[in-house]
Amino acid sequence: MDAKIIDGKLVSASIREKIKEKTKAIKDKHSRVPGLAAVLVGEDPASQIYVRNKRKSCEDVGIYSEEHKLPASTTQDELLELINKLNNDKKINGILVQLPLPKHIDDSLILNSVSSEKDVDGFHPINAGYLFEGKPQFIPCTPHGIIKMLEFYDIDIEGKNAVVLGRSNIVGKPAAILLLQKNATVTICHSRTKNLEDVLKEADIIVAAIGRAHFVKKEMVKEGAIVIDVGINRLDTGKLAGDVDFEAVKKISGFITPVPGGVGPMTITMLLWNTLTSLEKSIS
Repeated sequence: MDAKIIDGKLVSASIREKIKEKTKAIKDKHSRVPGLAAVLVGEDPASQIYVRNKRKSCEDVGIYSEEHKLPASTTQDELLELINKLNNDKKINGILVQLPLPKHIDDSLILNSVSSEKDVDGFHPINAGYLFEGKPQFIPCTPHGIIKMLEFYDIDIEGKNAVVLGRSNIVGKPAAILLLQKNATVTICHSRTKNLEDVLKEADIIVAAIGRAHFVKKEMVKEGAIVIDVGINRLDTGKLAGDVDFEAVKKISGFITPVPGGVGPMTITMLLWNTLTSLEKSIS
């Protein structure tokens, strides 16, 4: 029997409805709405699509949004000046700096210049520290979305062997911390992991986030495992594919996320969630 599909669109719609209700309640009581500013430097097509989808999503739930599209020639100082302005703008509760940035700009310097109180991506070292302590202020959006999907489908994490394939600061590391905080036993794997197939085969939960199309094969997955595919890879055919060989793995796993339609919709939804949370903190 094929695995049960974890429908990210369904979970996302449920959470967005809650965001919409909370946003309306705050507007009625305080005459304020959450505000999200997106900063895009250059002409990266994928980034432009993401920012456009973000704008539409904000409109759908009643969140104010603004976009700052800057040319690729923008200097680091000019970008820092804009972020400082947004840090001090009271109608803005969240600042999203879209990556990648042009090569002449220091990503870490820019991300760290965003106020930790408006860091709705959850990338600032202060927020990373809070997450590590188990007292998160803003959780990185994709890992947060993964946990929300597991909760929506009543998938028990406690006591499970979880393997996170990938160690990025954006997905792999925070996903591992969140699973650990849910009392899973967590292994982080990467390009230098030995006997990777054997490690994956022991996993009750697999989170694949390495950016290699169809890397996780059926023979790497034990029967009944929960498989979360974070990968978004564009094939030569133009189609999108995840890091998991979906058609084969779904025949053995217990639950699986598709690509597209799995983790993807959750990322923007949790960005909206964090923006709302930022406003709630400012008026509490």
